[in-house]
Parts: sequence; C-alpha cells; structure tokens
Amino acid sequence: MAGLPVLGAAALLLLLAAGGAIPPPEEAARMARFVLHNCDWGALATLSAQEGLRGRPFANIFSLSDGPPGPFSGSGVPYLYLTDMEISVHDLEINSNASLTVSLAQTPYCKKHRYDPQNPLCAHIIFCGSIVKVNDSEAGLAKKALFSRHPEMESWPKDHNWFFAKFNITNIWVLDYFGGLKIVTPEEYYSVKP
Repeated sequence: MAGLPVLGAAALLLLLAAGGAIPPPEEAARMARFVLHNCDWGALATLSAQEGLRGRPFANIFSLSDGPPGPFSGSGVPYLYLTDMEISVHDLEINSNASLTVSLAQTPYCKKHRYDPQNPLCAHIIFCGSIVKVNDSEAGLAKKALFSRHPEMESWPKDHNWFFAKFNITNIWVLDYFGGLKIVTPEEYYSVKP
C-alpha cells in the first residue's frame, strides 16, 4: 500500500473487506454487522418537523462508522457526527426516532457481481431506533470510529458545534436473499462479529 494516498489505502481496505467473504444468507445477524461495517454512509429517515412537511418521512444522507476499517474492528454501533444546524437534527430534536438504511450497493461488491442495488443479493439492512448523543465515556470511541473513516470531519468548522451521536438500535431487518426480509434482534446482532 506504499505510495497510495491515505484515502486510497482506506478505500483499498474497504474494497478488500467488501469483496471478501460475505456471510452466507442463513447468518442474518452476521450479514447485518458485515454490511454496516463496510458502509461509510447511510440514509437516515426522520419524521419531519419542518413547516409544510411536519410528520412526513424525510430521508437524508449521513456519514457513519462503527469502527476503523478492517475485519473484526467494528462495534456494530452506527456513530454519526452531527450539528444542530443540520435540518434532520432539527427533526431529531422533536422526535429522536429514525430509521437507517445501509447497502452493499455503496461498495464494489454489487458492481463486481453485476447486482442492481434493488436486487436482494446486493444486501441492505434497515435499522429502526433513535439517535442519542454519546456520553463522555463513549465520545473517544465515536471519534476514533468516525475520524478513521472520515478524516475530513476533524477540520469541519468548530463554530458549528459538532457532537458525536449514535443510532440506538431497537429493530433490524436484513434483505440479503430472495424470499423476503429477515428479522434480527439487537441481542443477536451484537453477539456476532462481522
């Protein structure tokens, strides 16, 4: 990896992980962990608090991380770096409930296998839960997880009052094969490694 730019090396690690041994369809909890760990961003849906949209679903893209790139380094907890200036954060201040979708479509895996993003074999995971600010004891872990994948974040304007948050998972749906969604409990999810 010598000679590659820092982001190129991180992308290569992601490429190797996503192209590596994907869990089999019968291991839905492992698949959920694998997909989250190999994704750098997700679509976060909130219930809008905005005038004219109040109470309607509102989806937005957010960078996320469950840990540094590489196999077995993910915690399974989706961490985010947020500011109160963000429109979706306004929604979360009124109602912290949200859903988060991540997909292998954002990795080289699906293109390599010529899977359309909507093809179930291009696995995607839907998490439901709530967004909470991390406490001081967890902030270091969230910072390491996010800044290792998104180094640009460290230089974002300080006057935007950025804070670390996490997606507190209550429900998990896995679509990674034909035949419909699989339900995974948070307990099953956190008990396996990706």
